[in-house]
Amino acid sequence: MSAAAAVLQVCLNGSRGPRDSAAVPMTPESLAESAARSVAAGAREVRVHPRTPCGGTSLSPRVLGPVLTAIGAAVGTPVRVTTTASAEPDPGRRVERIRSWTVLPGLVSVDWHEPGAEEVATALLERGIAVEAALWSGTDGPARFASSPPASRVERVLAKVTAPAMGPDLLAKVTDLDALAKIADPDLLTEVTDPGLLAQAGGRGGDSAATARVLLPAPAVPPGVPVLLHGVDDGVWPVLRLARRLGAHARIGLEDTLFLPDGTRARSNAELVAAALAY
Repeated sequence: MSAAAAVLQVCLNGSRGPRDSAAVPMTPESLAESAARSVAAGAREVRVHPRTPCGGTSLSPRVLGPVLTAIGAAVGTPVRVTTTASAEPDPGRRVERIRSWTVLPGLVSVDWHEPGAEEVATALLERGIAVEAALWSGTDGPARFASSPPASRVERVLAKVTAPAMGPDLLAKVTDLDALAKIADPDLLTEVTDPGLLAQAGGRGGDSAATARVLLPAPAVPPGVPVLLHGVDDGVWPVLRLARRLGAHARIGLEDTLFLPDGTRARSNAELVAAALAY
């Protein structure tokens, strides 16, 4: 994947709410406004967790439909959602929800470490909805995905890199894969400090799929499938820098972090997008 083809996704809310930050949008209207401002700031994709009036994430068509419609009208681009178990713990019920949707998202992430992932992905594909395989480090998701029949039909792999707490002073110093390997989850990234594997991972001018194959504990990225590489909380900024260096798709937003690279609180998703593009 070339750098020109890389996409920056904005993830508007996730599991966060007003208790985390007043900047987190919740209603269809506020989500649409945040999406529009983020796209104006340079984001090319929008990801959202539709929420009930009580604040819970939901896959109900009565919740999903208005959110997709409002954001779609505001930004004119398909909206990405996720089938995370936090929205519907029962896998069978998740499949039922997908079959009941009246407004369809452009792409849906499936967390492959969760029970029923394969059935959920199959239900999405049967409805003509593109699937993104979300593979989390530290889980059996990559191994399960590698042997899963729907694996050959996914549109993209989302490689979620976890890391321990890292302060803003340290984040500012992380400029390359070597530094990231020293501070990120040791079970995930210690291999990457080996010079041979570093070259294999594309540590200097390589490609994102090769890197994801090393970062994930299984050969989980099908050939030719693009990769979105991202971190969470204190790991967001070093992993974003790695993704940009490799020409991978990346993401930023209040779902992943509440803070700018200098450690100050972000006032909006659009501010995070602008910071990510300048980082």
